[in-house]
Amino acid sequence: MLKDCDEALLLLEKLGAPPRLMYHARIVAEAARTVSASIQSLGITCDAQVIELGAVVHDAGKIRHPQELSQPGTLHEHAGETLLLSHGVQPEVARFCITHAQWNLPGVTLEERVVALADKLWKGKREPELELDVIDDVAARLGTSRWDVFELLDNTFEEIAAAGSGRLESSRSY
Repeated sequence: MLKDCDEALLLLEKLGAPPRLMYHARIVAEAARTVSASIQSLGITCDAQVIELGAVVHDAGKIRHPQELSQPGTLHEHAGETLLLSHGVQPEVARFCITHAQWNLPGVTLEERVVALADKLWKGKREPELELDVIDDVAARLGTSRWDVFELLDNTFEEIAAAGSGRLESSRSY
């Protein structure tokens, strides 16, 4: 059972994660923490620890499918969940391996969508449908309209995405 980000990073390392995947895990976790903090500043309770753990391990399956570190693919999704479960990771954290890519399925939590969004934003990619899903979930929890929370959250998303090209360039050196 993973307790914190450092423990999750150690597990990835133990499982043979290459430096590029370790960098990705850290940078997505940083973006997810920023989104989570912005949501929490509005008075919404979300599980920041689960978000951070999910952000670190969401691409664990790329240990088994390293070709997907540099090219598109979906083999890592189920492989990651299976790998993590076989190493005692709690199911709600291992599930991020699936939901980071399939965030629009029924039953996906706010925490899972935050990680999916962070996985886009870190590299400067804006995903309007996903962003609006997060914004609408937050607005519904507050009992307010989308537009009452849009500006704050959109500014957070833009702040993360604006630095994406530099992070993406840094990731290529791994």
